[in-house]
Amino acid sequence: MNTSSRPRIGVIMDPIQSIKIRKDSTFAMLLEMQRRGWELWYLLQGDLWVDDGVVYASRRPLQVEDNPQHWFTLGEPQIGPLQALDGVLMRKDPPFDMEYIYSTYLLELAQQQGLLVVNRPDSVRSANEKLFTAWFPQWCPETRVTRDMERLRDFLARHRHIVVKPLDGMGGTMIFQIHAGDANTNVILETITDHGRRTVMAQRFLPEYQQGDKRILLINGEPFPYALARIPKAGEGRANLAAGGTGVGVALTAREKAICAAIGPVLKAMGLMFVGLDVIGDWVTEINVTSPTGIRELEHQYQANIAGLLMDAIETELAKRSSHSAEGGTP
Repeated sequence: MNTSSRPRIGVIMDPIQSIKIRKDSTFAMLLEMQRRGWELWYLLQGDLWVDDGVVYASRRPLQVEDNPQHWFTLGEPQIGPLQALDGVLMRKDPPFDMEYIYSTYLLELAQQQGLLVVNRPDSVRSANEKLFTAWFPQWCPETRVTRDMERLRDFLARHRHIVVKPLDGMGGTMIFQIHAGDANTNVILETITDHGRRTVMAQRFLPEYQQGDKRILLINGEPFPYALARIPKAGEGRANLAAGGTGVGVALTAREKAICAAIGPVLKAMGLMFVGLDVIGDWVTEINVTSPTGIRELEHQYQANIAGLLMDAIETELAKRSSHSAEGGTP
């Protein structure tokens, strides 16, 4: 454990040269950590490995600046135990494939040896971003998860207009709307389920998405008081920013506050420190725990410091662990 007062934080992310800094939440976190004088280290998934029960990493010192022409500077790689850091942010984007799961195993091993990992890796593994909504059925639209195409057809017959999507995607990829009587129903179901070999989610279609598919950010179980309503572009069936949607800040409604009050404490207990709830109308459609976005858009619209709220929570947790360690306990 680092004995200085300057936290040493590793960030596992997608290649930093390919990010769009004006809307990248990981970049917002990096800027805030640097502003606080924290020591930043850059890692990719492939930079982690295990030798004899110890997690090692090849990590590079990182400096960032809010400059679209030159937003990062990397130092030379250094190799050592991941445990030499105080904390690690796991911010790799989905798809949530087997390599992602293997990374959570490595991070869980390091966590058990005292490293703070945000979000907690075993909980990231347990809380599939689509399927985890089933743990809160009273707050979700009618939903069916199956790979059986006949059950999906039955769900369509019951609700007349549904959305089907894979369990491991992001950014609106492979999301289909199906209307009862649609001549393409069979080919859509065959494609998305890989002819019944892949489990998918079906939800009752929510026409309120036209008024915005809202992203609500929760830090340690507490919501930021404004959501990012993602408005679909004309002719588009998806509101995701990655699919061309426009982000507009809106105050949380009473219903949305009730949703957060019900789900937030569960997320906090699971060590899911930074989470994005997707809400359409009155209903939660996804619970994003891998690399939720929306920070930069909301910070810009409300002159807020959401990344700072997260770093406050991380700082508090690090101080708690340091105090416990000084008393002779295990973090």
